[in-house]
Order: sequence, then structure tokens, then C-alpha cells
Amino acid sequence: MAKKQKSLFEIFTAGLIKENPVLRLVIGTCPTLAVTTMAFNGLGMGVAATLVLICSNALISALRKIIPDKIHIPVYITIIAAFVSILQMLVKAFVPALDSALGIFLPLIVVNCIILGRAESFAGKNGVIASIVDGIGMGIGFTIALVCMGSIREIIGAGTWFGIQVLPAAIDPMLILILAPGGFFVFGILMACANKLAEKKGKAPATLGCAGCPAAASCGQAQKGECE
Repeated sequence: MAKKQKSLFEIFTAGLIKENPVLRLVIGTCPTLAVTTMAFNGLGMGVAATLVLICSNALISALRKIIPDKIHIPVYITIIAAFVSILQMLVKAFVPALDSALGIFLPLIVVNCIILGRAESFAGKNGVIASIVDGIGMGIGFTIALVCMGSIREIIGAGTWFGIQVLPAAIDPMLILILAPGGFFVFGILMACANKLAEKKGKAPATLGCAGCPAAASCGQAQKGECE
């Protein structure tokens, strides 16, 4: 029996809750925890990753039939790196404050698991329009997760939101929330909320292990059945 083709709406909404890359698939956690000390940083990283995701998905999908299988991963990385380099130059030129805030994590978008994972699991197997929609949905889901984490950590940990004072000066902020332990704490709470929301909508939890890995198709262990 042929597998049912997803509609563009289903592809778009998958990245918001059901397959949210951060809160459900638990990929891209390094930049998530590192840059979300402020809501503005989370928004900047989310928008940057979304732009790279959309552009790389579109180009990889357009070239999917002529890219040799044996070298498709290096080709994907080269394409992603080209878009990241362009984006980094634009950010340096027009938003230098964001470039300073994100630091090394901006160029590290090249090796972000979300970008490469969607290229491998979706863009390399689907049409251009569907791949663009997938990139938009996954990018928005990633951005929402970053902004939510950044907002919680900044408001409670610093008393501000997007740099604007929102808590009275008489209230001492909980500085631990803008440190690494606070990041893990907020991350865990948001993951629990996302899982609960998905369950209420009748959507099965994201699959762990090889079956849930976006790079399973190219993984030697998965092909040999050696992983758990």
C-alpha cells in the first residue's frame, strides 16, 4: 500500500508541535541552551537558522536528482555553509550587536543538526515547494522554542524582556536562570509542556532511537541494525 502523501499544511504544522526540533526531537540543543539567556538572542538565532533552513532545503531539493548518493552529505554541508557565510556577512554588516551576542554560534549553524537533518530526511526526498514549507515550519518551531526559553530566562533571571525592564527594581532576579543550570531547568519544563500539548492533540510522542533520527538513512549503524 502506497504511503499517504502529506499535505503542505501538515508539513508546515509538523514542526510547530508534533515534530518540534528542539522540544520534541531534541536536536539543536547546544545553541538553544547557549543563546537563550535573552529573548532577543533567541529570536535572532531562530530567524537566522530559519533563513538558512529555507534556502538550503530549496536548493538541495532542486538538486536532489543530480547529487550522487556517495557524496550527498558533503554536498549538503557545502550548500549549507555557503548560505551561512552569506548570512553571517549580512548580520555583521547590518546587525553587529546580534553578531556579537551570538558569537561562534552563528557560523556553527553549518553543523546544526536541524539544518542537516531536514536536508537528509526531507529536502533530499521531496519537491522544492514541500521542502520550502518544511523549512518554514521547522524554522518557526525552532524560533518559538528559542524565544520562549529566552523570555522565561531573561524575565526571571534579569528582570527584563527584550532589554526592557518588566520587573520592579525591588524584586531581585533569580540569576541562576541565566546560567547553565537554569537553562536546563527551563528546557525541561518546556519539553514537558510540549509533550503534554501534543498528547492532548492526539499526536504520538516523537520516536527516540534510530527510527526518530533524521540521519538514520545514512547511518551505518542504523543500516546494520547495530544501534539500540
